[in-house]
Amino acid sequence: MNEFPTQFGDFPPEYRDPQTAQAVIVPVPYDGTSTWVKGADRGPAAILEASYNLEFYDIETDSEVFRKGIYTDAPLEGLDAPEEVAVAVHKTVGNWLTKGKFPVVLGGEHSVSIGAFRAAADTFKNLTILQLDAHSDLRPSYQGSPCNHACVMARAKELCPIVQVGIRSMDTVEKPQMDRSRVFFAHQIQDRPRQEWIQEVVSLLTDNVYLTIDLDAFDPAVLPATGTPEPGGLDWYDAIELIKAVCARTNLVGVDVVELCPHESHWGSNFFAAKLIYKILTTKFSGTSD
Repeated sequence: MNEFPTQFGDFPPEYRDPQTAQAVIVPVPYDGTSTWVKGADRGPAAILEASYNLEFYDIETDSEVFRKGIYTDAPLEGLDAPEEVAVAVHKTVGNWLTKGKFPVVLGGEHSVSIGAFRAAADTFKNLTILQLDAHSDLRPSYQGSPCNHACVMARAKELCPIVQVGIRSMDTVEKPQMDRSRVFFAHQIQDRPRQEWIQEVVSLLTDNVYLTIDLDAFDPAVLPATGTPEPGGLDWYDAIELIKAVCARTNLVGVDVVELCPHESHWGSNFFAAKLIYKILTTKFSGTSD
């Protein structure tokens, strides 16, 4: 990629108007605190590029969600410290929420979600943050920063209740921070009927839900291109059926998809992320009128 792609999806310009679009893509190409394989800053551009290869018709819902309008904002670039990123994302996402838009934040590493959490909490009462992730991300601070990627859900807990799904890696320092009654560990749900544990997840949610998806939530056999892969994890339909249940029972107010670490041998992961975003938008808006 020679330059940053300017839009999500190769659909007609009239569906990319920021005034009328119901969804707004916010790319945040930041990778300042990741601790293993670097490259998540290239994730947003890879997702946008892959999105040009989407089929825009959704078979299941008999709909084309791009007709609701999907505007792609300018990428939030040139930010150094994760605290600075949090402030910038907070301001940008908050601005779109006040205009009644549905924000989709593209990471970048998971620390970019902190500002989006704060914007959602500012805008919506009775909010829950639902996390799909391999890692619990509950460290109070890490490597000198409370806004490190390993601290994301510790910051979320300061704002509202959280529910965690797919967790299979954590440090002992995180144990006191965790409410295990609100955690669905990967090893506990792998052999359970999918709809059974999904209904338990949804029963813990409040009226408004913000969804944060770290792509390492998925089994690396399904999505290998992430900086911190963990064996085991969710598959496509685990996530899609959960998202459908969330949208059916609650008001999904925003989402982020983070931690894609593009690799030339795993271009399917880029498309997976783009398709996931489009499917989330389809599920969110399939029951609404134009």
